[in-house]
Amino acid sequence: MNSESRALQSDAGRGEATEAGLRLSLIVPVFNERYLVSEMLDRLLAVSIRGISELEVIVVDDGSTDGSREILDRYALDHGERIVYLKKAENEGKGSAVRTGIEHATGDLIVFQDADLEYDPRDLERLVGPFLEDGADVVYGSRFAASDRRRVVYYRHSLGNRFLTFISNLTTDLNLTDVETCYKMFRGPLLKSIPLRSNDFGMEIELTAKIAKRRCVVYEVPISYRGRTYDEGKKIGWTDGVKAIWTVLRYWFMDDLYKQDAYGGEILHRLERARRFNSWMASAIRPWVGERVLEIGAGIGNITTRLIPRTLYVASDINKHYLRYVRNMSTGRPYLEVAEIDLEEAETFADHHGRFDTVVCLNVLEHVEDPDRALANIGSGLGPGGRAVIYVPRGQRLYSSLDEALEHRCRYEEADLRRELETAGFEIEHLSSFNRCSVPVWWWNGKVLGKRTFGRLQLKLFDLLVPMLRHIDRFLPWKGLGLIAVAKKTGTPEKGTP
Repeated sequence: MNSESRALQSDAGRGEATEAGLRLSLIVPVFNERYLVSEMLDRLLAVSIRGISELEVIVVDDGSTDGSREILDRYALDHGERIVYLKKAENEGKGSAVRTGIEHATGDLIVFQDADLEYDPRDLERLVGPFLEDGADVVYGSRFAASDRRRVVYYRHSLGNRFLTFISNLTTDLNLTDVETCYKMFRGPLLKSIPLRSNDFGMEIELTAKIAKRRCVVYEVPISYRGRTYDEGKKIGWTDGVKAIWTVLRYWFMDDLYKQDAYGGEILHRLERARRFNSWMASAIRPWVGERVLEIGAGIGNITTRLIPRTLYVASDINKHYLRYVRNMSTGRPYLEVAEIDLEEAETFADHHGRFDTVVCLNVLEHVEDPDRALANIGSGLGPGGRAVIYVPRGQRLYSSLDEALEHRCRYEEADLRRELETAGFEIEHLSSFNRCSVPVWWWNGKVLGKRTFGRLQLKLFDLLVPMLRHIDRFLPWKGLGLIAVAKKTGTPEKGTP
């Protein structure tokens, strides 16, 4: 079973502990810890964790100068089959070392482990639990939540931690108790898709901001903590706190959430952040959506969350990374199912024939090679009189570098969409232009400037203006950037249609 399959099996086990053995990658950044690093690695290699079948220990020496590197060289000779040992030429900071470790990690889950003895590896089992039982994406080990033990040191230092957590929570709307904890565990594919820019301790704040904006399912569990004094080698200081506050503000305003093309076009991810626009789109189609719904191309559920609850709602996509998000979102929503459905593959509809009164298909039809087959498959999922609610980009004259970047087969004219729907056995109930206000911006960026994406600031500004723009949109004298079609299933497709 490969990493992707194991991770998905873990998702499927949401709500009860899965028996699937997961691979856990532990990233250990090391800088000048010659007195403790060997003991810490011994404890890591000795730990046994329920639900984990294999440990991958990745040690990253971040340019140590106190003899730690020589100790690690000898340790790697003795335990080379059990650890991955990486060396950096010079000290660049914890964030840089962790980033190097992430690049080499292969686990279903990834966690950070400091090279000192402040954190007890036996607590790792507590962090794994929410992945096995609750569909977590991320789990933090809190030093301030109720625990069986913690060493009492540095009241003013703890005040600083709590203040940073307070500021972080204000900007992320997470109710964490310990944002600066080292023990942060992630699903492997998720963490690998996040760009980590901070080279220093700011990585803790940066990752927290990004998982919040990506709407990850975050849990927190209590851990024990044996804090060190500065005489014993503690490295973080008040200057790191000042930098952390700057990092909070930076990633409050900045949406740098995905590595480019990690799971699809970056422009799609940026558009997914346009929450007001997504609400506008959902309100435009909501009057046509029934009680038993299949959504094609649900992504990470931006439209889904605005159309539920329903008697039955099946969110589908072909991207396993997206499906994980929606699976987690379905916790506590018995009406919400998740399925891997390819619009052009009839066999993926085999279990859904006639099951729905509505199929929602937004920004998908323009990507498929055979729209006739795709529409026939939509029809197979609908019961008699069921509706297809479809959105496509409008106007071939607007086709530009932006469409090429998004891999659009075409931009539709009204006559083209009408013909394809009627050929597939649908009767048009409603066909309207949508989003006139964005046409000049699309034309300028794509046709004139030849851009292949929108700037983050540009999209943020647009999204802020959506409440005003949606009220004046219908008065603009040109046609919109997209087409919304509502079509009722009436009979069999015309001869020659799949």
